[in-house]
Amino acid sequence: MKISGGISNTINRLRQDIREKHPLVHCITNSISINQVANTILAVGARPMCAEHPVEAAAVTASAGALMLNLGNLTEVRTESMRISAKEAYTRGIRSVLDVCGAACLENRREYALELIEKYKPSVIKGNYSEIKALVNKDYSSSGVDADGALEVKEIAAAAGGLADKYGTVVLASGKTDVVTDGKNTVLIGNGIPQLSTVTGTGCMQGALCAAFLTVAEGMEAAVAAAVMFGICGELSKTDKGSGTFQVNLFDNLSSVKDENIEKLINIRSVNALCKD
Repeated sequence: MKISGGISNTINRLRQDIREKHPLVHCITNSISINQVANTILAVGARPMCAEHPVEAAAVTASAGALMLNLGNLTEVRTESMRISAKEAYTRGIRSVLDVCGAACLENRREYALELIEKYKPSVIKGNYSEIKALVNKDYSSSGVDADGALEVKEIAAAAGGLADKYGTVVLASGKTDVVTDGKNTVLIGNGIPQLSTVTGTGCMQGALCAAFLTVAEGMEAAVAAAVMFGICGELSKTDKGSGTFQVNLFDNLSSVKDENIEKLINIRSVNALCKD
């Protein structure tokens, strides 16, 4: 089953809301992809601020429309600042996305992610298939930060749904088919291309895009909008010239994608479609 019209209209309305409001997004992210994260937020019309000093963290979060935390390349300073900002966002009711980068290959990141989830209830938990599975199954691990290609969408949809239901949040599991669920409603998003994996930081960029949408929407809408838009922009950026050109194309499309591109290319199925695959 394909779902299109209503959702594409909602995504385009949210995109317009971001452009009109220019909301601030506080990002505490890794040094590897901080530039991509900031430029992604700028591309859709929001304003990034990547303050990570513990003295500044609470004040910046308090003034932001949404918070993005990314566990890639952890340091003691970032770890402390993320706790401070997560608490501030939770206390003030500011929506947040937690990108659990590396949770499948490093036990300390898995434990830290679960600590933040249990204490501060992020609006969206975002990770690839392996990272989401690792949060559910403590005995599971993978090598590096890339997802295990052997994991099936049915398995991850079930794991993500259980995780979302347990913590009362939304889970965005990224892969060949993105899974977005709040534990009751689940959608599968087929937008995107393999070339996205040839540029470092694209997972972080998807999380940043989700944070931008969280400034104008609740968790489920924001996560679906981010997955759809990012996947479509990836498709529009396809090139034979190489990863450098692809990255430039990706930023160009994030900033200039048309409403009609979203309406024409959106590829969403309900979770019920799994039974027919």
